[in-house]
Amino acid sequence: MRDETTASRSKGMGREELLALPVAVDLDTGNRALGLGRSKGYELAKRGQYPCKVLRVGNAYRVVTADLWGLLGLAA
Repeated sequence: MRDETTASRSKGMGREELLALPVAVDLDTGNRALGLGRSKGYELAKRGQYPCKVLRVGNAYRVVTADLWGLLGLAA
């Protein structure tokens, strides 16, 4: 049986949680906000086809939160 934290993660993010995000977030957080699986999110980022702006910082990807908000229809 999964605990409540694991169950809420799989459902994406609520408005309050989205608006509380920092300027840029890791790709896993962006994937969760968009309802993408980990593999699909990394595949899209690697191909330059992620649905919003992604920055490459060393070996890591960072999703620009303002673009994420715009894609989801939230005020910045």
